[in-house]
Amino acid sequence: MAYQRSAPRPIRPLDLEGLQSIALHYAGRYATTGYKLRRYLERKLRERGWAGDAPADLDVLIERFASLGYVDDAGFATNRAASLVRKGFGANRIRATLRAAGIDQECAAANAALEPDIALAAALSFAKRRRLGPFANDPDEPKARQRGYAALMRAGHDHETVRRVFNHGGDAKGP
Repeated sequence: MAYQRSAPRPIRPLDLEGLQSIALHYAGRYATTGYKLRRYLERKLRERGWAGDAPADLDVLIERFASLGYVDDAGFATNRAASLVRKGFGANRIRATLRAAGIDQECAAANAALEPDIALAAALSFAKRRRLGPFANDPDEPKARQRGYAALMRAGHDHETVRRVFNHGGDAKGP
């Protein structure tokens, strides 16, 4: 006796209740911004369709979620920037990540993580973890120095910060 598959369930188009349900599930599961939530809902509407008479009003839904605190762009920016700084990434990488999440460049909460002292500490943390610059086994080898410089630049640090890391010298190794 062969196993018989049942026919796949047909995908029902979304209505207002279904749209709110998937938006709530997404916002509850992921830290998100209004922009990312909009993109997710637009994708779901493209995949499943819309059952309502009038077009889906995503602006109202997203504003409602923001007023309830489910979507918080400033909080998202602060947390994501702090997380990236802890991982040792620089200002350029942080700005690019926030831009991809729909956060504008003038977000004060995110810009606090981009101060020069914090940027240097993040770069030193990245260099120490990856054993670059003064933390390398042979910090004066030209190829290793060049690779370390490039790795720090790819991590989003500016030339001045990278130069300060490489000139940090012996006191960077710590005890």
